[in-house]
Amino acid sequence: MGLNDRLNDHANEGFFVENIENCRYNSSMIQNDMILSASGWRKVFAKSGGAEDKDSDIGETNRLLCALIAETFADYVLSKVKNDEPHVALGTDTRPTGKEMADVIIRVFLQKRIYVHFVEVASAPEIMAYSKELDGFLYISASHNPIGWNGIKFGLNKGGVLEGKETNALADIFREKCKASDAEERANLLIDGANLHHLKQVYANSSFHKLRAVEAYDKFIRGVITGIFNKKGQDAVFEAIKEGLRETPASIVCDMNGSARSVSIDKTFIPQCGLEFLPFNDTPGLIMHEIIPEPENMTRLADVINDLHADGNNNILIGYMPDCDGDRGNIVFFDEDAQTARPITAQEIFALSVASELAFEEWKKETLNEQGLLWRTQATFGKHAVVVNGPTSMRIDQICESFGYEIFRAEVGEANVVNLARQKRDEGYDVRILGEGSNGGNITYPSSVRDPVATLFAVLKMLTIRDYRRSDGKFCKGLFHIWCEKAGMSYRYKDDFMLSDVLSTLPRFATTGVSESRAVLDVKTQDKSLLKKRFQAVFTEDWSKHADELNAIYGFTGYEADITNGTKEVKNASDWANGNGGLKIRFLDEDGNPRAFIWMRPSGTEPVFRIMCDVMGGDEAAERSLLRWETTLLKKADGAE
Repeated sequence: MGLNDRLNDHANEGFFVENIENCRYNSSMIQNDMILSASGWRKVFAKSGGAEDKDSDIGETNRLLCALIAETFADYVLSKVKNDEPHVALGTDTRPTGKEMADVIIRVFLQKRIYVHFVEVASAPEIMAYSKELDGFLYISASHNPIGWNGIKFGLNKGGVLEGKETNALADIFREKCKASDAEERANLLIDGANLHHLKQVYANSSFHKLRAVEAYDKFIRGVITGIFNKKGQDAVFEAIKEGLRETPASIVCDMNGSARSVSIDKTFIPQCGLEFLPFNDTPGLIMHEIIPEPENMTRLADVINDLHADGNNNILIGYMPDCDGDRGNIVFFDEDAQTARPITAQEIFALSVASELAFEEWKKETLNEQGLLWRTQATFGKHAVVVNGPTSMRIDQICESFGYEIFRAEVGEANVVNLARQKRDEGYDVRILGEGSNGGNITYPSSVRDPVATLFAVLKMLTIRDYRRSDGKFCKGLFHIWCEKAGMSYRYKDDFMLSDVLSTLPRFATTGVSESRAVLDVKTQDKSLLKKRFQAVFTEDWSKHADELNAIYGFTGYEADITNGTKEVKNASDWANGNGGLKIRFLDEDGNPRAFIWMRPSGTEPVFRIMCDVMGGDEAAERSLLRWETTLLKKADGAE
């Protein structure tokens, strides 16, 4: 019996699906589908098949799957690395199934003569920073998915996950392994044949490798926050932050929700930077509530911040909540104007991070370059860009325009955005910041993964690096002053600004939140190219009927369709049938400028179909109306004969 047959015989333990296109898009099947995407391979690994099951047992079938996954990646590393014994970092987030999955993978790696740096629980940015010193990494996590899920991310030593084409090639190899008639026997031999003495050594050395990983991450994040790679330059930036904090102290609150960040650098690094750090729910593995860091799950964080303010803490109060692997952490802050704590939406925090980092580059050029503290300046590059995914709000376009930066878009998926940024750097662009505004969090060069500490310090740099006069009498503008001038809003600047003042200067858009129920559709059509072809037909027909109405109500005089697949974007595409890629319809005014867009794509990490809308000017009624229109047309296309 092949492993595919065995998997189908053990539906209660989850079974392998050859590709996402074969997934059945309904809630009853979520527990049974294994999704293979550039962002990671994921399924429910709890033996029961329950997405919310907190049991650590993964069951025999999932153990066999882990063995074949490990062999697939081990063979890949051995083909890429010329060492006789490649060194690979292995770690987990805090999901209960992680330990058993790691044990299987360690055994297989030992059989394949790979030296395992087992760091046990680590955040994703931590293990990826550490892997830059090694030959690669395998990380066990399902990011923001429910607790019964788990998955695999892997990469070499570039500090990020493999490119999509590499992951797809590995997925093909893995499928073939599962189909083989001797798959079960082979997997068992891989598991049972490990040298037990070497296995004990891996576990005995884990605390040493964990310490090395934390040290590597601490060193690396300083380069990420400053964009400078000499200690003197880094110290100058952190001293500027500390100087600002002496004038306006800040307290950082973190709802760790039992995540991997509870044993990462946060508790030591953040206080070293002059900040009061107040974590809670910080017992590793004690996941107290839903994992995804969206506003509905950040109410506890807001409550703690409100209580701190009520108890007399008059510092700037900022909080963050990471997901389970700690590569994402959205923000809550105490709004002095509203006198309550409130979350910053995913699109808004990404926009704030971009505005801050681009202003920071200007500040460094003006204040640090003449001191010889920069390894390069903006003048080193002829071109500057920000790279984002397709559904990132157009507010980013306006911020980039203010600084004279170009913007490039990839398909949804962290790997797609990271690899497009690499391509643009190879073409001579300076790409300081990139990311997926639709999901929150930013990726700040030289990092290749989202990091809540990078997001937090993007906010803090904007708040703490303020106007000052140097000892030689030169006046230096702070980041918020620079942003206001670049955006043509010098009149909005004031010396005693707060975070709410900064947020009020960002471009105003109304944007569908990724976690909203109306942002997810259940579609029956398995062939997504066919679905989009039908959508193109019903959309163009409906547009021709209601063009005058759309012009009168919204000022739309035309539209263009953009498609994204991997790192490639095609603007004004004539054929919208691009498989599982992203499709965006931009609505144009009489001058040809985009005023809004609707977007769609099947998820690569969950068996759902995602939609959204983005409208300039913050018109929430228009956003709701256009999203309903998109939903109606998609349902019509989905039901077409």
